Amino acid sequence: MPASVTTEPIIRLAEAVSCTPAACEILDWDSKFFGVRIARVIGHRMDRQKIAEVLRVVREESIHCVYFLADPEPATTQIAERNGFHLVDMRVTLGARLLTSHGGMWQCDGVREVEVADIPAIREIAAHSHTDSRFDRDGCFPRDLCDELYRIWITRNCHGCADAVLVAEHESRPAGYVSCHLKGDGRAEIGLVGIEESARNAGLGAKLVRHALRWFQEREVQDVTVATEGSNIAALRLYQQCGFLTAAMQLWFHYWHEFPDKEITA
Repeated sequence: MPASVTTEPIIRLAEAVSCTPAACEILDWDSKFFGVRIARVIGHRMDRQKIAEVLRVVREESIHCVYFLADPEPATTQIAERNGFHLVDMRVTLGARLLTSHGGMWQCDGVREVEVADIPAIREIAAHSHTDSRFDRDGCFPRDLCDELYRIWITRNCHGCADAVLVAEHESRPAGYVSCHLKGDGRAEIGLVGIEESARNAGLGAKLVRHALRWFQEREVQDVTVATEGSNIAALRLYQQCGFLTAAMQLWFHYWHEFPDKEITA
């Protein structure tokens, strides 16, 4: 079982406080958390006019870093790369359509909903389960903050930002989790999935995903999606074994206008 099977927040960790239409928006939460001004490109395509506007906003708003989730379209990726955006991750979205026959086929013993007493253990699993995210791959974000990001993320999920957090036990202790998010109109998303290192060969990943699908099915969900890193072959295989098929692929680019001095690398 991989250390991390998804990296994309279902809750909006990135809260925008100002924006320029069709260009980019400043992300207040990310900026405060990492201690540098961070923005996000609006939309998934780029052309000359848009990149010029993005770079103008970067200069005028004193932005340090810009996130860009790009469609894998040649003109978009070429313009981004030629103007200083660097590829840091690949985002693969998979989808599954739930069938009424699934519930009786899956045995998910040892999986239950999270309890308050589980949260300290769950937080530490999160800190050590998502060490290959785009923030780690970037190389400019402090490693301790990358770990803390996932502690905060799973804590907020446990306190209501997810519709459910399911916990898998191993040797009578919490050893893994999956967050479940209802989107309405028969749709749902799997968010964070993490497994304790000592329990990664115990089949907990499959148990958690299948229990999540059963949980969704009981709430009349028909379509479930999940996102993970394109390089995470084990995660992709896990989801495929649980009935998911690849639905989309996008590229994460980061642009640094000013590097944090303590994180500059040769």
